[in-house]
Amino acid sequence: MAKTNTVKPFEAGRGYSKEDWDSVDSPELTDDELANMRPAKDILPPDFFKAMEEHRRSRGRPSLDQPKKQITLRLDEEVISKFREGGKGWQGRMNEALRKAVGLK
Repeated sequence: MAKTNTVKPFEAGRGYSKEDWDSVDSPELTDDELANMRPAKDILPPDFFKAMEEHRRSRGRPSLDQPKKQITLRLDEEVISKFREGGKGWQGRMNEALRKAVGLK
């Protein structure tokens, strides 16, 4: 299999000079270097992984006390079309209509 050159050419105006670009030397790893590599968990301190996990958990939508359940439900096309007429939020409107139908609101 032929090896392709993936080195990108220098482009001015990207926040670094041609000299900076030319000074970076990143040769491919040799087979010996690859064989001697160790997993990050063997090198980095446990606090690093703890901080990464805390950061990962802090992202995204906050968890809810009572999250909604996803289900599969077959409904008449006309019923779905009627709820979709109102635009965005049609699933929430359907949920409210069902809550009222069972006496929850």
